Amino acid sequence: MKPIAIKNGLSFDVEDWFQVENLRSAIPREQWETLPLRVETNTRRILALLRASESKATFFFLGWVAERCPQLVRDVDREGHEVASHGYGHELIYRMTPESFRADVRRSKRLLEDLVGKPVLGYRAPSFSIVRDSIWAIDVLKEEGFVYDSSVFPVSLHDRYGFSERGVLPFRWPNGLLEIPLAVYKIRNFSLPVAGGGYFRLFPYCYFKFLLRRLNARQQRFTFYLHPWELDPGQPRVSVPPFFRFRHYINLHRTEKGLSQLLADFAFERIAVAYNVVQQVGA
Repeated sequence: MKPIAIKNGLSFDVEDWFQVENLRSAIPREQWETLPLRVETNTRRILALLRASESKATFFFLGWVAERCPQLVRDVDREGHEVASHGYGHELIYRMTPESFRADVRRSKRLLEDLVGKPVLGYRAPSFSIVRDSIWAIDVLKEEGFVYDSSVFPVSLHDRYGFSERGVLPFRWPNGLLEIPLAVYKIRNFSLPVAGGGYFRLFPYCYFKFLLRRLNARQQRFTFYLHPWELDPGQPRVSVPPFFRFRHYINLHRTEKGLSQLLADFAFERIAVAYNVVQQVGA
């Protein structure tokens, strides 16, 4: 039995093992078409865990994946989960121009909406790459019809992302777009990561359970995330610098068990439902 009734936001960034930033130096984008797809099998494992725990989640689909696994997108929607956008090509926003970013999110949004037959409300940037130098992307997202963004990860220390001065609670950007940050636990001016991902594989489960329960005890819901490839210890190994190899491959064998425990200990919903996004737009 889940001891705390507050509904938290659960999300999965649906990309395949070879599309992650940590492996970019070994797998150029031109090779994607030649590599084995494992994302569908791994995502269906997640769907089975969600069914067993009677939990709902938001799936931020990469458009590249959706094109190749259209039935997976439809099945996620059919099972009552939220389909949202992770962009099309998994390019970090601060490496893009406003024009190329607009083309990327427009292509993904239209593709996903054609597959599920309903509006796609949410967006999450690859590697949480909405940071100080890419705030311009917020206006593009609003103009392209998104209702909320969940790209700000206000963690204190990271070499690729982090936006600690934006705060930890949902807020609205000046253009009205709702921002739903990833979970952190603040101790004075330091923000500890508790949102999942690589941290979930690196730190013991008790760290997350303790801090996330403290957030819920304050009546503060949190937003958690994982990737399907993080439940796949059998994925191919490629040669990358030690730091990136550590980040990507550490404790993959623990993720599925940890997710099962998380689903037993906390209540989860689609982000759009947990944060009343649907009600706010009159859907």
